[in-house]
Amino acid sequence: MPMRTPSVGGTMIDINVRKGQWPGQLGREAFHQRFMQSFEDPAFKVEGEALKRIEDIAWDAYQEGRKAPVTRKAGPGYADPDYDLAVEWIDTRAKLDRAQAAWGRPETPSRVLLVNGSPRNDGTCPGEISKTWRLTQSAKDELQKAGIEVDLLDLSLLTSDYGRHIHPCKGCVSTAMPLCHWPCSCYPNHSLNQTGDWMNEIYERWVSAHGVILMTPTHWYQASSPLKLMIDRLVCADGGNPDPTTTHGKKPEEAKALEMKGWDYPKHLDGRVYGLVVHGDVAGVESLRRNLSDWLDWMGLIGAGTQARLDRYIGYFEPYATSHQTLDADEKLQEEVRNVARAVGQAVLDLRGGRLQPPDRGLRHPRPK
Repeated sequence: MPMRTPSVGGTMIDINVRKGQWPGQLGREAFHQRFMQSFEDPAFKVEGEALKRIEDIAWDAYQEGRKAPVTRKAGPGYADPDYDLAVEWIDTRAKLDRAQAAWGRPETPSRVLLVNGSPRNDGTCPGEISKTWRLTQSAKDELQKAGIEVDLLDLSLLTSDYGRHIHPCKGCVSTAMPLCHWPCSCYPNHSLNQTGDWMNEIYERWVSAHGVILMTPTHWYQASSPLKLMIDRLVCADGGNPDPTTTHGKKPEEAKALEMKGWDYPKHLDGRVYGLVVHGDVAGVESLRRNLSDWLDWMGLIGAGTQARLDRYIGYFEPYATSHQTLDADEKLQEEVRNVARAVGQAVLDLRGGRLQPPDRGLRHPRPK
């Protein structure tokens, strides 16, 4: 039966949860094939019996949907204190609360999160560092000269680290905003072997930062894969629900009803400043830079000025093989990157000194979302 609920305007409307896309669980043999993909190395054959026992446990967890096998009662401060929440989620939420409290204290050192968005490094297939990494180092040096702490987030570790993942966003927000929890509760999902998610650490690093600089190459007119994965998983920072007990985990009916009562779409990362460095070799840098700045503006971050938003080509239609040498020779570009860091550094100091306030601060948006 559809659920009847008043819309924001008061009119009664029917809301139902649409079904029919999911093909269903894997059969036992298909599960076996998937499970064994991680053990193709012949060296594992000596442990065949042990792997069989482990597979049986994993199969049971899959069938039963044991997403978060280690839980505890939510406790005081939650809408339903008796609801069982994943211990990992509770611990991450506590870290974010502590980080946000420290962020607002005057004695906390100013910090900039410097994000290297290139997937390339010399510890994996390309065998060479990226130009983005080099530009990131220049920005880091400049910020440190200004006495600002730098937290360097190198997303290329996704391609070179064992077992490191940023799992894709599942789009809970498009069912109902309260179903998208802050921080994300979709992972880990042990029943589906969706573990090792890096985002719990990354959320804390974003919250701890007074400023953020994103540095990325342009891949087919778009952000790089690691950067886009992080961006999508930050959707919960823009309107996300800090209390999963209000939806009893992932109950879409409850989330829809909660949103229809009126949702305030809290911006959990607003008030930080940002800068951008986007580079490429043929096309797309301008559109990608605009996409990123529009996203950060939407999230409530504050641009550090026109010189903090940079898009440039390195070796326009020149060989990839000599692109590092081209960057060596482009001293003006190197100085522009340093200016991005200088602008963000100054904006952070102005923000913390009470001298930087966006002109539209305090205005109520007529279309919150």
